Amino acid sequence: MAYRDRTYVIFDGGTDIRSYNLMKAWKHNEHIDFDFYDSHDFRPIVNAENRQYIRSILRERMSKAKHVVVLIGEYTKYHTKYIEWEIELAKEKNLPIIVANLDGKNECNTTLCPLALKNIPCVLHVPFSPNKIKYALDNFPNYHKENHLKSRSHSLRYKNLG
Repeated sequence: MAYRDRTYVIFDGGTDIRSYNLMKAWKHNEHIDFDFYDSHDFRPIVNAENRQYIRSILRERMSKAKHVVVLIGEYTKYHTKYIEWEIELAKEKNLPIIVANLDGKNECNTTLCPLALKNIPCVLHVPFSPNKIKYALDNFPNYHKENHLKSRSHSLRYKNLG
């Protein structure tokens, strides 16, 4: 389940940090059934100017993850410096990718989705909400494991899972 396996969250640190922090707040709210083991909770980045250093830390964090959540906001697709690289790394590692749409859509929003997320076999798109993301974290990794190799390039919606 999500609370046992590390989750690597990809997001625009400038505009979508509030949504990432909201996910962390859901985890600590006793009235919301949401939990995840955040890969970003260990080894802080101290030299934020060195791209190679940052990528090495991000690579280390992702190496401990079992799945990835990508927060898609209004400007996500324009941040290619790290977001595109992180998505490509997740694809390389064959990690299940769950896309959480901050605009609430339950499908791939082609106008906001980064290019690296297009044409990936078996990606799940969900609205940004604790119950939808929790369900995806609890169920999609097994679906991905069973179906990613035999599926053609397609995106799944929350209601298509299960």
